Amino acid sequence: MNSYFIGIIVLLLSCIITALTSTKIKTVVSSFLITIAAIFCLIPAVSVLHNGEMISQTFNFNELFGVVTFSLDALSAFFVAVISLISPLAVIYSNGYLKPYSEKGKSLTSHLVFLPTLIASMLLVVACDNALMFLICWEIMSLSSFFLVMFEGENKGTIKAGLKYLVFMHISVLFIITAFALSAINANSLDFSTFANVLSQNSELANIVFILAFIGFGTKAGFVPFHNWLPDAHPAAPSHVSAIMSAVMIKTGIYGILRTLTFIGTPSKSIAYGVLILSLITALYGILYAITQKDIKKMLAYSSIENIGIIGICMGVGMLGLTFNNSVVSTLGFLACLLHILNHSIFKELMFMAAGSIYTKTHTRDMEVLGGLVKTMPKSAILFLIGSIAICGLPPLNGFISEFLVYFAMLKGLLINNFFSTTTLIFAIAGLALVGTMAILCFTKAFSIIFLGMPRSEIAKHVNNDVSISMTSTMGLLALFAIIIGVAPHLPLSMLANSTNILTTTQIGILPEHLEILQQISIFALAFISVIVLLFLAQIFLNRNIEKHETWGCGYDRPNTQMQYSGSSYASPFLAMLRPLFKRVYDVEKPRKLFPDRAHFNTQIADIEEAYVINPLVKFDEWFLSKFEKLQSGNIQSYIKYGLIFLVVIIIGCLTIG
Repeated sequence: MNSYFIGIIVLLLSCIITALTSTKIKTVVSSFLITIAAIFCLIPAVSVLHNGEMISQTFNFNELFGVVTFSLDALSAFFVAVISLISPLAVIYSNGYLKPYSEKGKSLTSHLVFLPTLIASMLLVVACDNALMFLICWEIMSLSSFFLVMFEGENKGTIKAGLKYLVFMHISVLFIITAFALSAINANSLDFSTFANVLSQNSELANIVFILAFIGFGTKAGFVPFHNWLPDAHPAAPSHVSAIMSAVMIKTGIYGILRTLTFIGTPSKSIAYGVLILSLITALYGILYAITQKDIKKMLAYSSIENIGIIGICMGVGMLGLTFNNSVVSTLGFLACLLHILNHSIFKELMFMAAGSIYTKTHTRDMEVLGGLVKTMPKSAILFLIGSIAICGLPPLNGFISEFLVYFAMLKGLLINNFFSTTTLIFAIAGLALVGTMAILCFTKAFSIIFLGMPRSEIAKHVNNDVSISMTSTMGLLALFAIIIGVAPHLPLSMLANSTNILTTTQIGILPEHLEILQQISIFALAFISVIVLLFLAQIFLNRNIEKHETWGCGYDRPNTQMQYSGSSYASPFLAMLRPLFKRVYDVEKPRKLFPDRAHFNTQIADIEEAYVINPLVKFDEWFLSKFEKLQSGNIQSYIKYGLIFLVVIIIGCLTIG
């Protein structure tokens, strides 16, 4: 654990060092120190994943905390590896992304202090075995990410998104505290190992604790209906922060759920079914709203909700395998769960970075005003395309492998001789297939509207070059990771065997027949990529001798932006079938004379939960609090009077009780 704590110390020192360095080199120094710290944390994590042996370090604090243990077993080591691998890339990317802000005179000091604080707190959360210390690290993680979201706090929308995020995080932590408190009271200890001893022997308490923990951690992860903060916070944050939050921070919520699962052992059937069904709803809800979005980062935020749903489906299938004592189904389910956590971290960070590259050059997140950027931003376009293929779960990239495994697990689950489980799994297979189809619709829309066709506005027309090397190189590395996992899936899966064994409490690992299937997938993936490369090379060499002319344009010799699809019209035929699931908000200015000067028609899709649940609650809260405005008169005599009345009531109450 020495290397791990050296990494944490370097992260905390980077806060001080970065604050004291010159403005010109702040981001460079921060990137260097965070990368060094990540390497130190990654070394013990990889070692634990390889040999499966837990390492730990105990600290004797005060009477309140008692003995606090930080440990890395194969499960926590997996999350440490993901955080250590993904987070530094976003920080390196920020060198190019933050440069325009620095040139305009915006101070980056506080931002570059909270960035390593967030990474350090995430690393401590997944390694802490003491409930009280866990909650402190959890709160540091929530607060540091809140300040990162508020980077552009001068914008009203950013303030609203940041405050909503803070409120949701503190609601979630109440459920986590309650779950830990119930466990600690019954275990008479704050140590996680004692929680496992108590909850594994008390099924009723275990169910209550798991439900509370699932709501608390599920809010952080973004499960429906606890997701409402996510589509606002991710777009408001800078793109590298959005990348870290979506790629790794929300996964700490998944870690909390999985860790709670290790406490209770075998879950009840109702809990397993509930997780699977809720996760399926989350995946469908997320991708459905992703299709409707015009804001590229909001689209990616809803896509994160979809992928959290897919991770939850994998988890639910693994839990069903545990309840029915089917080791093959549980192993495949949890293996798919962990692999999709890794895969989503890779391609979602890539996609947020690509969105940040687009924003850097166009200063807009509205896809409808873009177009034709493939000519001026070819590197970003190719990397966005690779991320889109991966996120849609298409071969030969990494997203396909984890989705293939969960399909395989569900098909194996159909062999369980139980009517309800078979029916649930059939609906889950059909639902996941629909999610995949909708994801293809969503990201073909995004890529085509942003990069293909003609520029739809002056903003897109005046883009003349791609982003800096610090931005494209980190995106390129993530794209390479996606390709490697897609072509050689046995490499990450072999490292996940020990992590999976902790969740299944077996040593079954990956069966030989499963490896054989993956090897066949690997061969086909290599063949597919080879064909693409050959076609690309052939096009380069053959085009040299081909004389090019414009094709006949059906009489339209002067095309314009009105002669191409918009994002809304592209998705409209599909969305028309699902009108009851949306609340449409219209912005219309009708023409008022024969030759009008201006007129416009615009529609926005509002989240039904926000429209029918969150907003009414906020309005009621505002109305209720407004009734107390008269108490805030500003008159000091009135405040003294209120204090005296309160003291009299307290004294009378004490005398009555006595």
